[in-house]
Amino acid sequence: MTKLTLKKGDITKLKVDVIVNAANSSLLGGGGVDGAIHRAAGPGLLAECKTLGGCPVGEAKITSGYNLLAKFIIHTVGPVWHGGSDNEEKMLASCYRNSLQIAENLKLKTIAFPNISTGVYCFPKREAAKIALAQAYQFRENAEFIKEIIFVVFDDENYVIYSELLGL
Repeated sequence: MTKLTLKKGDITKLKVDVIVNAANSSLLGGGGVDGAIHRAAGPGLLAECKTLGGCPVGEAKITSGYNLLAKFIIHTVGPVWHGGSDNEEKMLASCYRNSLQIAENLKLKTIAFPNISTGVYCFPKREAAKIALAQAYQFRENAEFIKEIIFVVFDDENYVIYSELLGL
């Protein structure tokens, strides 16, 4: 069965098959984890992202990992929080589900997620964590190739939330 792991730190430093980028719809870099991934991966990432034509909210696209330890980067565009009345929960769940499916289709074994939409997109952190974990639990029932799903948090607040929800 697929293992769920919690780590605190910098997602760009992980040696995994694929990290997930909480991207904006242009895929051309931004702030937060998106900017950190683009800086760490180097200019090749931006060049490849320019060929992808952006990405709609809830969907995901994959690129090479370039200068990262991760072989690949899955870019997914989370929803901006508008109070919960604009299908934000479904769109966020779709980010996790589509990212996991891409990794599974490519027979990747390890995938690391940041806290999608909880920064400048203002999605409530506890609700976002519940959605992320629900998608991971649901996915791992039928996962054939993914052996570990890692949730990488950068701040203490998210670490406490995920620890509580995972029963750590």
